[in-house]
Amino acid sequence: MRYRELGSTGLKVSEIGLGGEWLERHNTQEVKQVIDACDAAGINILDCWMAEPKVRSNIGAALAGRRQRWIIQGHIGSTWQNGQYVRTREMEKVIPAFEDLLSRLGTDYLDLGMIHFIDSPKEFDQVMNGPFFQYVQQLRREGRIRHIGMSTHNPHVAKTAALCGEIEMLLFSVNPAFDLLPGSEDLNRYFEADSYTDSLHRIAPEREELYRICARLGVGITVMKGYAGGRLFDPAASPFGVALTPVQCLHYALTRPAVASVMAGMETPQQVAEAVAYETASDAEKDYASVLASAPQHAYTAGQCTYCGHCAPCPVKIDIAMVNKLLDLADLHEELPPTLRAHYDQLEVPASACVGCQSCESRCPFGVKISQRMQRAAALFERADG
Repeated sequence: MRYRELGSTGLKVSEIGLGGEWLERHNTQEVKQVIDACDAAGINILDCWMAEPKVRSNIGAALAGRRQRWIIQGHIGSTWQNGQYVRTREMEKVIPAFEDLLSRLGTDYLDLGMIHFIDSPKEFDQVMNGPFFQYVQQLRREGRIRHIGMSTHNPHVAKTAALCGEIEMLLFSVNPAFDLLPGSEDLNRYFEADSYTDSLHRIAPEREELYRICARLGVGITVMKGYAGGRLFDPAASPFGVALTPVQCLHYALTRPAVASVMAGMETPQQVAEAVAYETASDAEKDYASVLASAPQHAYTAGQCTYCGHCAPCPVKIDIAMVNKLLDLADLHEELPPTLRAHYDQLEVPASACVGCQSCESRCPFGVKISQRMQRAAALFERADG
């Protein structure tokens, strides 16, 4: 395992990290197996944004006796209310949620205290100039967090954070689908196979600028959505129309300026092995450019769900991310596989319970038409002949 400096924090992090969100669906022993596999491979950083109590406790149990070997990136402002994740800035909710995180993880400090999920300039200003950030600063003074970070999907917010002098590192979504522009400005050629014939340097300028600013200022980046929610692994689901491997996705992210580690979403030891294969991969195995150069499509399409969960809370408690994932998987088949129907039937609340309030859509970083997708899922999974 190779290790990198995380900006100017002084921390050396494994370039492959553990993104913990999929561990929510696993029991104590299964979570321990994943963390054991990570530990054995030399992975030393994990991200825990999840507010669900059981996954926090399961991660804490798996870390028992080896806390000092791990760098924990934990989120402030991610709370569990009435059986659901809720992102909030209400201090009466934020403070006990942070205390709960420490308690369940079995630690008295976080290496990286993350201001959780800011995607608008207005909210950034409100957080940084109010009691929320004052609390974060207090936590650092007390040593209960060692460094201040922030998570965002928005490059403009990320740039503002990097320049403000208070944020030491960022958790930011990085993958070629989010970064790359089409090779031609001619919209009539936007999806033609030869529109990337020379190189893949045409990163969206605001994202390229962000990476360079972070590198210049020593603001380290850890990466979320490195696999675009797994969409990049399947040619039918990929916005490029071709499949990339985990190694290729990791190589893309790890070659961006200022990136120190990719928080890969891993829920089995096999997935850990697939990610860690990057460390011994050949140049040919890492090569994403030649794959994308002949791809029929070249840009991320807004409106595609990455299952990040930021649409929550749902007023009727639909697991929106899971419904969307099952719907996308179903779209890859001509006939609905029984296994997908079985997974859907295990959901506590069906998609048909959606009341169409669209509050989830206002929180979605990727412009997904969630209400429409809930209708589609209900029609597909709940039909009488399903």
